[in-house]
Amino acid sequence: MRNVWKNWGNFVAASKTRWVTLLIWVAIVAVVSVIWPQVNDETTGGSQLLPEDAMSVEASNIADEQFPNDAGVPLLLVWHRDGGLEQEDLADIQEFYSNLEEDPLEYQSMIPPFAELPPQALLESASEDEEALTTPVFFSTEANAEDLQPVLATVQERITEVTGENYFDTDLSEDGMHVRYTGAVGIQVDSTELFSNADVTLLIATVLLVLFLLVILYRSPILAVVPLVAVGFAYGIISPLLGFFADQGWIVVDSQAASIMTVLLFGAGTDYCLFLITRYRDELLMEPNKYKAITKAIAHSGGAIVISALTTAVGLFTLVLAQYASYDRFAVPFSVAIIIMAIAVLTLLPAILALIGRAAFFPFIPRTESMIKELESKKGKKVRRPKTRSRFSKWTGNITVRKPWTIIVVTVVVLGILALFVPRINYTYGVFDSFPEDMPSREGFSIIGEHYPDGEVAPAQVLVKTEEDVSLQEDIASLDNVESVGEPETGEEDASYKQYSVTLSIDPYSEEAVNFVPELKNEVEGWLEEAGVENPEDQVWINGETAGLYDTEQVTSSDQNLIIPVVLVIIALILVSYLKSVVAMGYLLLTVGLSYLSALGLGWIIIHYFMGASAMQGLIPLYSFVFLVALGNDYNIFMISSIWKNREHMKLDEAISDGVSSTSSVITSAGLILAGTFAVLAVLPLQVLVQFGTVTAVGVLIDTFVVRPFLVPAITKVLGRYSFWPAKISKTKDDQVYVREEK
Repeated sequence: MRNVWKNWGNFVAASKTRWVTLLIWVAIVAVVSVIWPQVNDETTGGSQLLPEDAMSVEASNIADEQFPNDAGVPLLLVWHRDGGLEQEDLADIQEFYSNLEEDPLEYQSMIPPFAELPPQALLESASEDEEALTTPVFFSTEANAEDLQPVLATVQERITEVTGENYFDTDLSEDGMHVRYTGAVGIQVDSTELFSNADVTLLIATVLLVLFLLVILYRSPILAVVPLVAVGFAYGIISPLLGFFADQGWIVVDSQAASIMTVLLFGAGTDYCLFLITRYRDELLMEPNKYKAITKAIAHSGGAIVISALTTAVGLFTLVLAQYASYDRFAVPFSVAIIIMAIAVLTLLPAILALIGRAAFFPFIPRTESMIKELESKKGKKVRRPKTRSRFSKWTGNITVRKPWTIIVVTVVVLGILALFVPRINYTYGVFDSFPEDMPSREGFSIIGEHYPDGEVAPAQVLVKTEEDVSLQEDIASLDNVESVGEPETGEEDASYKQYSVTLSIDPYSEEAVNFVPELKNEVEGWLEEAGVENPEDQVWINGETAGLYDTEQVTSSDQNLIIPVVLVIIALILVSYLKSVVAMGYLLLTVGLSYLSALGLGWIIIHYFMGASAMQGLIPLYSFVFLVALGNDYNIFMISSIWKNREHMKLDEAISDGVSSTSSVITSAGLILAGTFAVLAVLPLQVLVQFGTVTAVGVLIDTFVVRPFLVPAITKVLGRYSFWPAKISKTKDDQVYVREEK
């Protein structure tokens, strides 16, 4: 296999072909950037993430057909004044709606006749304490968030003109009038606003962080730029390629996926670059010819890079099995990004390194001993020899073979304690829980929740299909957690459909309300069964935001139960095929699993006790699992493959010690960079990304500084020759060297 990689190195980085490789990459990037759209131009803001067979989606489709609402999509304007709304406030509201009647907004479909109502009648629509009033403006369903963003700015301008004050930028804790917006339109516009500058901000922050870390870790300005150039070229192909896929309708990419893909590309991409660069530096210490050195570097590290990339790409691609669209939308972009990045590392990067040569490591240039002596003879003084291994690397390699049981017990206990926090995590799926607290739509929602009955913020709808003459209004109203039930509506197309609007007496976004959804459905089914309705479980649906949260919880749990085992099986097969050891595959997966659980536990401690969040976003566990298991195995593969190669000519203790110490620096550097890039997600205001970045960064650090340098090699030492089972092992006379017998 090494000969294959050696030939490949000669093909892409030889003195005669390096320029060809570079020109091919430049040409490809130039062509695809011109003919295909960029991925950020093809992102969707679609909020429908549940599958079509989810109960709330079916209910929504039935409601659209049987109980159509031609008003449009609502923007809710929330008017609030402590102590009560004044007559002047009501007059301003009426003047504003009169303005909308005379000069409708773009995409405006309907407005209530507030301009014609007497002020007292308008006040009757306010909250019971008369401090808050919610008024809607409806817009065409054909308008998207990008269309409505400037319209919402116009709304704010008109209200400011009418009132003479900008009530949208006021502090809610202060006295006086406040105006905020919320509702479907407000949420869509705010979501778009959150990501409007996110890509540029994230890209700049990520590049600067990676550049800073590379300079600090390698103290070479040229070397710090080289990986970024490789990643930049890879992104130059990935972005238009994914944009083309999205334009053709083959995939759906949202802003969230595009943002995380940028982080993944720079984090994982830089890691793969460092794996090759570090090996190249080691070869330059022994090989005077830079072309031969890069060829040898590819021969030694190419296989590990390919397997690492394949493991990560396949692991991330399993998200395509998810029913929940937010998971599914990650699969193709992330997998494609990893594969193309790996191709860039094994083609473009060698060509760049072959072009720059030893100067890439300036001022700590790696030279062979003969080159150093020749330079010393010319200069008449000693030349500094680059250090390949730090004291910490050597100590790490030695301690793992001297005290393996101590390391295993201590690390398992500490990581196990952190993992015990996982069952204590509270999860949330509410959209507002992911918004910053000062986001206008969240503030508007909070005002409504404080001044109106809890359930009025988001009423539920119970849909029933039956030919029987059954009235369920009083029965539903008798249930705990129900405030009131409206008169039943009859379906326009099919009179057997009836819809009841249900106002809950509890917060409709709370866990208690979500758990009440199946209880409500079961009660209604029981009443229908008593009335003689056959198969009542197929005749009842719950609609509304609370039902949507319930379905989200059910669907994401189902996705986790499916994808987690599939990821483990796939990665197990890849590890077995590469390492030829079932035992090694087993303990590598177990250590990565322990690392994941401890990261989730420590992540919760940080999110809950330090960031002050009452709940973790419900999507985080599966997101983090797929990333940490896939990326965590990258480092294990790179380190364990070094031990596997060493065992062929070293004693086992030496093979482990050397394998750990020789890979320690590069993996530590790679881990810091990967963790740092995920931590950059904290610059974004969306809590789901902040929390995802926190948990993933913590997991990468645990894997980098605990699992990979200590736990895995310690287990390998304890298992000894059984680590390689079922490969055929021959034992030498010193009882220390174990070599696989090739057939």
